[in-house]
Amino acid sequence: MRLKLILFSCLFLSLIMFGQQEFHVFPADHKDSPGSASGDGSLARPWDLQTALNWKKSQLKGGYIVWLHGGIYNGRFVSTIQGENARDKIVVSAYAREKVVINGNSPSKRKAVLEVRGSHIVFKNFEITFLGEFPRRQGEKGFMVVDGISHVSGKGCSFFNLKIHNNPGSGIGSWKRTGGTTIENCKIYNNGYFSKVRGSGVGLYVQNASDRMRVIQNNFIFNNYYKGIQVWSASSGKGVEFIKNVLFENNVVFNNGLPAGKLVDNLIIASDDRSGVNRPRNIRVNSNVFYHNTDFNSRSNSGNAPSVTLGYNARAPIEDVSLNANIIIGKNNALRILHAKSLSFENNTIYAGYVHFNSSVLAHINSAKWKFSGNRYFTKRNKAFRISRDSDYTIDEWQKRFGIDSESRWNQLSQLELKPVLFLNKNHDYEKAYDIAVFDKLGGPVSIDPDKIEASGYKSYHIRNIGSGEILVSGSFDGSRKIEVPMGTFNGTAANFGVYTIEFIDEIKRRQSFLRKLFPWLF
Repeated sequence: MRLKLILFSCLFLSLIMFGQQEFHVFPADHKDSPGSASGDGSLARPWDLQTALNWKKSQLKGGYIVWLHGGIYNGRFVSTIQGENARDKIVVSAYAREKVVINGNSPSKRKAVLEVRGSHIVFKNFEITFLGEFPRRQGEKGFMVVDGISHVSGKGCSFFNLKIHNNPGSGIGSWKRTGGTTIENCKIYNNGYFSKVRGSGVGLYVQNASDRMRVIQNNFIFNNYYKGIQVWSASSGKGVEFIKNVLFENNVVFNNGLPAGKLVDNLIIASDDRSGVNRPRNIRVNSNVFYHNTDFNSRSNSGNAPSVTLGYNARAPIEDVSLNANIIIGKNNALRILHAKSLSFENNTIYAGYVHFNSSVLAHINSAKWKFSGNRYFTKRNKAFRISRDSDYTIDEWQKRFGIDSESRWNQLSQLELKPVLFLNKNHDYEKAYDIAVFDKLGGPVSIDPDKIEASGYKSYHIRNIGSGEILVSGSFDGSRKIEVPMGTFNGTAANFGVYTIEFIDEIKRRQSFLRKLFPWLF
């Protein structure tokens, strides 16, 4: 009889588990509905987070959703969920726009707040951070390098609309055995620490050994202690290439290095493989904004603030890399093309002291290997192109000697003009909202027409800090239906550049929310 009861219980539990396609997770210390390892993933008996992340392919089927309910999940976690295929991914997401925070500032020896070792999973709509006080300087008592996300293995994963910030390590490590990864609509900022010699911890560290493209798009990556995006290997691939097949598109990357007191690369694509095998190859960089704080009233644009660097070791030059329609703003060395065998560089806007090249490029610059066209160069002197141990060139001299850049133009620094709205993309944290990057050389407000961003019918709005979510300005539309976005120094930017979220307010829902607070028994 007892055996029959056990078998019946197991069968009943299996029917429950495989009958439901949505599973629920609550913090282990939730006041009303604590998650636990003994739960079954139902609303009545939810899982804790680590239990949910332990499930394997035989238990969670493709297309299932794991809902993380609002609250703070203290700890560091490892996901070994295995999805079935790329078409029916398993989704791990915050529930119904509830605020979900995974707080890594908790006793643990793990080196990432979230370590991912699984395939065909979508992680979306939550926050990964360290809350409270914690040491951020190497050598301090209790200090430990902890990344936000370390994606160690598993193919076909997506990271969507995550906030990854204030971790004492890198924001995301997207490593070589993770083919087909997509990182999209994320905010990655203020990650890193002080090492003994400099700021350390990058926003996004990328490697890829797969033949599938790694896609990085529509992200904001800023104010990390070291570089913004690092496509890099510091060592030999031992005969294997793993810095290849990456697409960067429509990202806003700015002021990386600022928290540590030294502006460094917003993007570096390079290798230090002295054997020359593991070269950066087949990397596409399209329509991004790379910005460092700059005084546009200065005629010299002096000082170091590299924004984009290509190549590091002459034995491993970049190959088949393209940059198209990017905005690259920095100081004297904003753009450094150090070691490049084949390169497409077209329709970009560059604001720099000079465009810097290492002399190794002289072996490769020609119209067959280097496709340069349609670029706009703004530099402090007309001899804009500086090749070390060779010469400085005006654009005419550059075009004549190397036969490239024939459709490009050079201008003085003071002649820079950019569109006021550099980036606009739908925000997924609010019902109707957009993330924007705006620019005004003189620091004046920028006007946005809401009708052009599908916001007709709304009468009021909030302008929020894109990082903290703090409301900076609230307003209603006047007769012209224009939104005035005030420039400022939020997130450490100069007054000529800003990143914000514009949230449009549904007046009916706002009134209902107000009434619900006053008279909760009516709802």
